[in-house]
Amino acid sequence: MIGKQFARIVVCLALFALIGATGLSPEVRAHAPAHHPAKDGKGPAILLVTFGTSVESAKAAFAAIEKRVRAAFPKTEVRWAYTSKMIRKKLEGEGIKIDSPEVAMARLMDEGYTKVAVQSLHMIPGAEFHELHVNTRLFAQMIDGIDQVMVALPLLVSNETLEKALKEVLTKVVPKERKAGEAVVLMGHGTHHPSDAIYSALMYKAQKMDANMYVGTVEGSPSFDEIKEQMVARKIKKAYLIPFMTVAGDHAMNDMAGDEPDSWKSQLTKAGIEAVPVMKGLAEFDSIVDMYIEHLKVAMAHLK
Repeated sequence: MIGKQFARIVVCLALFALIGATGLSPEVRAHAPAHHPAKDGKGPAILLVTFGTSVESAKAAFAAIEKRVRAAFPKTEVRWAYTSKMIRKKLEGEGIKIDSPEVAMARLMDEGYTKVAVQSLHMIPGAEFHELHVNTRLFAQMIDGIDQVMVALPLLVSNETLEKALKEVLTKVVPKERKAGEAVVLMGHGTHHPSDAIYSALMYKAQKMDANMYVGTVEGSPSFDEIKEQMVARKIKKAYLIPFMTVAGDHAMNDMAGDEPDSWKSQLTKAGIEAVPVMKGLAEFDSIVDMYIEHLKVAMAHLK
């Protein structure tokens, strides 16, 4: 079991990641731009921003997001942008053009939109979120730029959102045939940013909610080796592997469920644990998408 002292450290680190790294108080749910005198123009518009994916099967999650957003904000212009230059370049080679957030904002400004809500579809407020926050708000500081740019928060930004996301995974994503004693392993991305501490907080909450639910990351902490050791020590015989990401993209297909020796599935199999990948992105589930929409509603409410 995770001790109380460790729990306090995790919470402190997570709070630093959420508050100290952003420079915002916990009450702030959207970010105020510099204002210009009001001018006539189109708006508001919504810009949905994600890392992106080139995996065709994973795009169902993005379609689900757009459907829910359009239902929540009818007659509102909705655009997409990918932060990954590599993904954009790959898709361009396939004849699919997706803008970067900066280009998408420039297009909206050129078309006369005066109010834009930018919805981060990232899991945590990490490096990509902060870059998005800084760069998109610059369009509200230009002469004859966009009047208001509100940047809505990513999925995991509070104790409440961590707990709700975990409950939704347990009730909506974990296969119903899971039996007592079988594990659930959530794969997060992880980051070099201080917000990586959120995954440790998520692991703490997961273990309190279900002793056989684990959170590991590809590039951060907790590491896969850490949670594998815990499962071996507890004599787990079967584990469901679930991507704790908006889409079941490259990381899910290769790092989690691939046949290579270093994939999570292969390593668990070698350790005597039957690994069952669940190839569903979290954004394929309406209840998770609605958590993003709640953040977006706050941002839209600030576009007066």
